[in-house]
Amino acid sequence: MQSQEQDISLLIEGCLANNRRAQEQLYRQFYGFAMAIAMRYSRSEQDAADILSHAFVKIFKSMHTYDPGKGSMHAWIKRIVANEGLDHIKAQGKFNPVELEDTIAPSIDNTVIARLEAEDIMTLIQQLPPATHAVFVLYVIEGHTHKEIATKLNISEGTSKWHLSEARKTLKQTLQLQTE
Repeated sequence: MQSQEQDISLLIEGCLANNRRAQEQLYRQFYGFAMAIAMRYSRSEQDAADILSHAFVKIFKSMHTYDPGKGSMHAWIKRIVANEGLDHIKAQGKFNPVELEDTIAPSIDNTVIARLEAEDIMTLIQQLPPATHAVFVLYVIEGHTHKEIATKLNISEGTSKWHLSEARKTLKQTLQLQTE
């Protein structure tokens, strides 16, 4: 573990000095991790690649702001990629907040989910409408509260809850159709 931290420290120093080889090594080391996060916020691999390329530009430009005392490089990169993913969704102009009363979210039968692969589930999640997709990922996968989501997406907590409910309802219907 100590060796890995030293390796990352050397890569950071290289990136701060605009060393292209260090940037490439950092990119290669964190590519899989960052791409998995970008895929959560995208509808396709191409969109995820766009998110990732913008995120790495931000990572290299703001490397001087990384403080290992405040958290790991993984956490720092995760935050940048997730924020870039949200920016990507907003830039598509498809994020239309809807104000509705909080509804009770339907449950999804666990036996249906058990029959699916994780990749199949992510594909279903990616097919959700952009705003609903963003809220679902932030709440279920990233673990944010509705209050945090509301702040990040500039919507009300009720709207966040509605999008989560819609995501669950849509996923439940889709999963039921696939098992019939």
